[in-house]
Amino acid sequence: MFKRIKEAFKKFIESASSIIFSREKLESLIDELKLELVASDVAYEVAEEISSRLLKAVDEGLVRSREDLQRVLKNILIEVFEKAGSVDLLSVARANKPCKLVFLGVNGVGKTTTIAKIAVLLRDNGFKPLMVAADTFRAGAQEQLKIHSERTGIPVFTGKYGSDPASVAFDAIQFASSRGFDALLIDTAGRMHVDIDLVNELKKVVRVVKPHFKILVVDALTGNDAIEQARFFNEAVGVDGVIVTKVDAYEQGGVPLSIAYILGKPVIYAGVGQGYKDLKPFNVYEYVNRILPDLES
Repeated sequence: MFKRIKEAFKKFIESASSIIFSREKLESLIDELKLELVASDVAYEVAEEISSRLLKAVDEGLVRSREDLQRVLKNILIEVFEKAGSVDLLSVARANKPCKLVFLGVNGVGKTTTIAKIAVLLRDNGFKPLMVAADTFRAGAQEQLKIHSERTGIPVFTGKYGSDPASVAFDAIQFASSRGFDALLIDTAGRMHVDIDLVNELKKVVRVVKPHFKILVVDALTGNDAIEQARFFNEAVGVDGVIVTKVDAYEQGGVPLSIAYILGKPVIYAGVGQGYKDLKPFNVYEYVNRILPDLES
């Protein structure tokens, strides 16, 4: 997990440690690091920010040892996530009953499985969740949620294929209110993310539902595509938090960092498997410690 970005930082720290007092050589190594980060799915803007902050620290005399390099890099990375903020989804749900969660993301990123995982998480924490199949155009979309419903025992609300997704979502809210559901997890369409019809459809769903939290689901393995998807959905309807799937098989490592920087919104969970319990709260410090080599190594 995150092997490539960790190797990039390790190589830089080991090489830079022997030339700490040569700004020219350090600058050259920092440029190399920038390229390595971009190759590790770190968005160019983020790699540029890290590089410029490193050079600034050098010019201010803050880098005089390997330990200083490690500390400066750690602070830079943590600050990216701190600026993006943090959110406890369970606290959001407790404060807004019935809590309406809208899930965004393109097809194939694991969105429906993630919805089921969050539904199980909510149920395990005392909620009565209802999954809502508001993707009424993609063949099999409702069946996927129905399968998760059968496996988890959590009900799913469906509408007719081809019907207005916003209407399905609205009907689901009325249904939930009359039957005591206190958390709605609303699936939405994920056609090609350049589709203007999709944008209008999502805007209507958001306008009708008035969600308490909009969750974007991205697949870490898609690398830069995940970052572009994040930009798209945030610009189209706004994103409150991100779940990154397939993190357990992800080698490059830069997607969570890039999304936090580009969106200024928190990564809240990481998908680490196909099981309904395979969803971990995203821990910034654990992530940073994993991608930076240990001081003693």
